Amino acid sequence: MRGCARRRGRPGVPLPGILLLIPPLLLALQLLGVGPRSPRGTRAQGAEEQEVAFSVINIEPERSPRQRGFPSRRPGLEEQEEEEEQEEEEEEEGGEAQDGERRRLARTYEDENEMLSRQPGSRTLQVQPWAADGPSFTAELDRIITYVTRPQVGCAEHHRQAQAAQAPADSPQWLLCADDWLLPAADTPCVAYSFSMEGLDADFLKTVSGLGCEVHRFDPSSSRASGGYRGNPLASNHGDRGVVSRHKMWLEWRAPRKRRQRTRSNLGSVSQTLADIMASLGHHTVHFLYADLLSAEWRVFQNWIESGTLQSVHHLVVQVHLQWAGFEVGGTNEEVLRYWFSVLRGLQASGLKLVHSSAGVGHSVLKQTVANIHSSYILSWVNAG
Repeated sequence: MRGCARRRGRPGVPLPGILLLIPPLLLALQLLGVGPRSPRGTRAQGAEEQEVAFSVINIEPERSPRQRGFPSRRPGLEEQEEEEEQEEEEEEEGGEAQDGERRRLARTYEDENEMLSRQPGSRTLQVQPWAADGPSFTAELDRIITYVTRPQVGCAEHHRQAQAAQAPADSPQWLLCADDWLLPAADTPCVAYSFSMEGLDADFLKTVSGLGCEVHRFDPSSSRASGGYRGNPLASNHGDRGVVSRHKMWLEWRAPRKRRQRTRSNLGSVSQTLADIMASLGHHTVHFLYADLLSAEWRVFQNWIESGTLQSVHHLVVQVHLQWAGFEVGGTNEEVLRYWFSVLRGLQASGLKLVHSSAGVGHSVLKQTVANIHSSYILSWVNAG
């Protein structure tokens, strides 16, 4: 019993000391990474590692795709760019060649048809204001009649229409100025055109033929053409002064959709603009032009104004019709009258001055009977522009 007591009573490590050793041991284990980690701590540390990973700056020199192991596409791009540059240079060279060809053709066309390439008088038809404060049939008609019955210029010498023996004394007549400044030089033949379907231009043809002009008559209803030409091709009669060349053709007022260069004696339809007819015949100037267009004159006038063709016409004799609005002219009566007056002012703005006026028969204006006003007028202009 004493032995056992002695063994129990032997001095050893006190319990409080052992307890004091536990915290340092756990701390050491924690530092060594052996101890348990909380999940929250793990996620926080992973987030910190992620943040550090995204904040890394690569200071390594940039390598080419070939050095990184990717196939280089630069040679192909360089070849493509070189091909594109070569194509651009070829296009530029081809464009310059085409431009040169266009300029050459333009110069040739200008030499052959100076009238078509130089149109300083081309303008847009300006619609005139109302004669009164608003639309008024009486005011618009009075303005037109005043305009067409008052000559704006006189001429010292003239040729009048021959008076037929059986014709009334007050029958309409035309007049042509024969002043030197309106006629071509002695060594240059004058050129005369006539557009008529009713054969009322016989005196005009006789007069200009007597002046030694190169004369062309246009009539779509004619069954014959000069020189045995069939259909509508034009053939000039240069050198045959006083001879009338007849053409089965009429005036067109609509501009063609696709303008093509017109060559001599190469027109493809029975209707052509005056500019195309002149180009086909090789004429730069028409010294005398007679036209009885049967109410198509207003739209034809507008085409001449807007194309500048009137710059190449020295004398113009036209019968204007007032019975109805005319081809492709619409609107109220007041609007039609204002349009007519706008066309007349456009002729004046293009250089034409009224030199003679002669009233026709009838007293109907836009299907209304009007006393002291005639249904038609033969108007003679000279180009004083």
